[in-house]
Amino acid sequence: MHRESTIIEAGTSETFLKAIELTPVDPQIHDLAFEAVTQYVPWPKSYGGDMVAQAAAAMMQSVGADRALHSMHSYFMRPVDIGAVVRYEVEILRDGRGYSTRSVRGHQNGKTVFAAMGSFHVPESGPEFQSAMPATVDPESLRSAAQVLDGVPGPAAEYWAHGRSFDMRHIPGPVYIQVEGEAAPTQAIWVKAFDRLPDGPNLHRTALAYVCDYTILEPLLRVNNLNWSAPGLTTASLDHSIWFHRDGRADDWVLYTQEAVSGQHNRGLAMGRFFSREGLLLATVAQEGMVRGGA
Repeated sequence: MHRESTIIEAGTSETFLKAIELTPVDPQIHDLAFEAVTQYVPWPKSYGGDMVAQAAAAMMQSVGADRALHSMHSYFMRPVDIGAVVRYEVEILRDGRGYSTRSVRGHQNGKTVFAAMGSFHVPESGPEFQSAMPATVDPESLRSAAQVLDGVPGPAAEYWAHGRSFDMRHIPGPVYIQVEGEAAPTQAIWVKAFDRLPDGPNLHRTALAYVCDYTILEPLLRVNNLNWSAPGLTTASLDHSIWFHRDGRADDWVLYTQEAVSGQHNRGLAMGRFFSREGLLLATVAQEGMVRGGA
């Protein structure tokens, strides 16, 4: 069932909030099931963050309020239709005193399109350590995507500027239509939801899971002096992991530092870290993706 819309609501977080709306349905395979709709993008297949966030939200519905998602490991198995329903079947694998384990599979057009595992933990007191937040510039001193792409025609530029629910400001500069800055394996992005989001740590974890896929492959492009508009460039998310360390708000500025780890056989691995503006390490991301062409 398709519900595709090409209307972009400029400067709002409605795309994200609509993406994580879940409708409970009768399970066909496992213990619980929900349906969600992928959101408009100006490309042939839906945005991978839709599936990560939708699956995370579905798993969160299956555990008690005493425990929180601390890790999630996902595989993107098939392209997913845009503006169409995906059914998420959640399997309750284990509920222990301190940890719970869930699996979830996304189904569309009679096929499995996405699979993930998630682990939940009852918070405990204990010693803490974290990687230090790198020195950076203030987000207010950087150009927004809308400012960078002002006057650039086309649906891709319109989507990058307004359609992703989050204000994203690159350091040293974006790779939308050219590589701004050095062709290096590292970059950072200040990220903040356009609107104030509802309260609740689960929703803000889901927001980080949603937004992380937009740019995590960019260091692999940057190091090869490629931009998103390069003729013949094809990319796809293959697998994805995220670990949640501390609670934070995705409607406050969050620094997303990123590094290309390895590229080979038209595949590349990148790592990312989310820091609050105060320097708290909120989450760590690892993603492997396909990167072909663009030469």
